[in-house]
Parts: sequence; C-alpha cells; structure tokens
Amino acid sequence: MTATNGAELLDELHAALTRYVVLPTPEAADAVVLWIAATHAQPAWAQAPRLVIRGPEKRCGKSRLLDVVEATCHNPFITVNASPAAIYRSITEDPPTLLVDEADTIFGPNTGGNEEVRGLLNAGFQRNRPSTRFDVNINDVVSLPTFAMAALAGIGRMPDTIEDRAVVVKMRRRAPGERADPYRFRRDRPGLRSIAERLAHWLRTDLDALEILEPDMPVEDRAADTWEPLVAVADHAGGTWPNRARTAVLALTGEAAISDQGSIRIRLLMDCRTIFGHHNAIPSAYLLDQLKTDPEAPWTTLGKTGITAAKLAGMLREFDITSGNIRFPDGTQAKGYTRTQFEDAWARYCPPPESGPSQPSQPSPPWSERDGNPPWDGTSRPTKTGRPSLTSIGTAGTAGTATPLTGVTGGAA
Repeated sequence: MTATNGAELLDELHAALTRYVVLPTPEAADAVVLWIAATHAQPAWAQAPRLVIRGPEKRCGKSRLLDVVEATCHNPFITVNASPAAIYRSITEDPPTLLVDEADTIFGPNTGGNEEVRGLLNAGFQRNRPSTRFDVNINDVVSLPTFAMAALAGIGRMPDTIEDRAVVVKMRRRAPGERADPYRFRRDRPGLRSIAERLAHWLRTDLDALEILEPDMPVEDRAADTWEPLVAVADHAGGTWPNRARTAVLALTGEAAISDQGSIRIRLLMDCRTIFGHHNAIPSAYLLDQLKTDPEAPWTTLGKTGITAAKLAGMLREFDITSGNIRFPDGTQAKGYTRTQFEDAWARYCPPPESGPSQPSQPSPPWSERDGNPPWDGTSRPTKTGRPSLTSIGTAGTAGTATPLTGVTGGAA
C-alpha cells in the first residue's frame, strides 16, 4: 500500500472510531487511531506505549472505546482480572495486544497495588526486559518476554508508573446533543476487523522501514519514547497525519503535565519551594507548621499522625537533603534546612514556578494552581545515537548563616 493509501486507511479508522465513541477532543481521537495502528507493527518498536482510558465516573464511554480498540487492534487479548501467570504465558515474541477492562479493580486502594501485574506492565514497556522464573516442570530457569502494547480502562487514575508510559485519554459522559451509534458485537465487529486486517497488511509489509524510522519529536525523554511509534506510523502514512500526530502529542502531554501531581516526594519539594519564598534558611519546625496549613496538601493526613519531623527528614533524604543546626543573625539556633540544599532538587524534579516565589507569610496557593508543567516545545531533544536491539533478549546536615524569618523564633525541631 502506498503512503496515500495509508493515510486513507487511518482516515477510515478515525471515521469508524468516532462513529461509536465520543472522544473528549479531536487530538484524543487522532491519538487513539495512531495507537491502534501502531499495535499492528509491534515488532518494529523499541517501546510498547500503553493506552490509558479513564474517566471520573461510570458511563463515560471507557468500555465502549475499549470495544472498538479490541475490534481494530492487533491480536487482542482482553481480560478483566487475569492472573499474572496467565498474562506472562500469553506474551510471545510477536505479542498480542493486552486489553484490561475495569483496571481500577486491579490497582484500587484495596488491592495492595497488585505489584506483580504493575511490574509486568512497567517492564513490558521496553524491549529486552524479560521476567525470570524457575520452571519446576523442567527444573530450570526460564526467561519470559514481557514486551507488549497494552490498553487499560477504568475509573480514576492508574498508577503513576503506568500513566508515565501511556497515552492518557480522559473520557467523560456525553453532553446533550452528542451522539454515537450503538455498537453491537456480532453486527459491527466484522467490519472493524476488516480495517484491522488492512492495517496489518499495510504495516507488516513495511516493518523494516518502520524499524529504522526516527521521527522528529515535539517532546523528549519518556514522552518521546511513548509517542514515537505513533508519530512513526503517522509519518509513514503521510497526508495530514504527520501534523495531526504532533498536535496530538503536544495536546495530550500538555494536558497530562498540567493535571499530574507527581509522587508525594515531588509534591513535598514543590511545597517546600513555596514556603521558602526568598528566605535562605528556615527551621524544621516552621517548615512542618507551614506544610500543614495547606488544606489541599496531604501533609495532615499522611500516615496515621500526619507528617512529622522524622517523616519529613526521611522523604527529603532521598534527594540528599538533610537538616542541620543553623545559627540565625539574631543569635537563635535551630535545626533546619538551607535553600542551597534544595536548589539542585528543585531544578531537576520540579517544573519552573509560574512566577517569583512568594513570601512565607503569604498563604500557600492551592496545589492545583502551582502543580502545572508546560508542554515541551520540542527544541531540546538530544540527537539519537542508536537504538536497542529488537530481536535479542537480555538475560548529612549543613550549617550556615541565614536571613531571619519574621515572626519565627529559633528552637529545636
């Protein structure tokens, strides 16, 4: 098939998808189309991006979208609650597309996080990350492949480690006036499978060309790894799809960055940055008190007792930030932290503040207003020097002088 026919085929898939499902944005629809197409060329990819389909409530179209994905993707393997062993044994060198409905029942608060399934999904994002098991039947160690594209649908957020490797589509209930045709498995699936067969014929014929493609990406790092197969398919198809793909990348990664609150430790770093304001050092006791004044932050409910000096020290120690005895110009001495200890971590892990830091005496803004992360502008992605093989299987505190804080007295933390 020619590139023009490839573009027409993606257009046909887009028309079928939007016939049965109301997507939240045109960019989300384009992203789902490209993700489905990319499943048919899995042997060409170094990464296997996830598709996360989530909504805040029931009846947001999550399962219907997964139905259409199932009907049009490569070799669908759909499950609601499969065991980790069953999933492992279902992944081959030419893997199926894993589809998990009601994923919130797997990763919900009462499931213990289902670490084995989450570990499988995390490892399977990148090629050459097999799982090693002892097989009692042969009395030997075996390596099980984990690489496979996967789509997960459920209510609420998925674990951060999964969403960080995913194209995230946030579904919502249809508004008055929004219409979608009903989907009937026996009546409608055969026509969708015909599209899937033609996608497979087009892309499987060109696996060698797809494997060496290194498309220009408007994002970098993990986001670039996640979206590269989709953009490669768009570039291979031609037509309007290369521009549409990159527009979708920026729209969905920007949306994810704005809503992403990151890990609890990143939230702590960002709250500390707000509390520091322009000060060079603050006592630990003052930092703890200020953390607990923000009603939208988790610090009063962390664990059973809320955040304590010991918990604070333990979380910051992961970033090589430790407290020390600090003598202030007014002669007081207190256990505390200096700005210089935080600056490296703020630069590495936190998005730039939207404006200059506020004084600690000012109320801390709601978390939702200071947790944004602007989308990448695509100007700083490093040049690639190589690709991983797609066929082999790889078996203490500081002391200092600080500007005093108005209204804060020194004391042991």
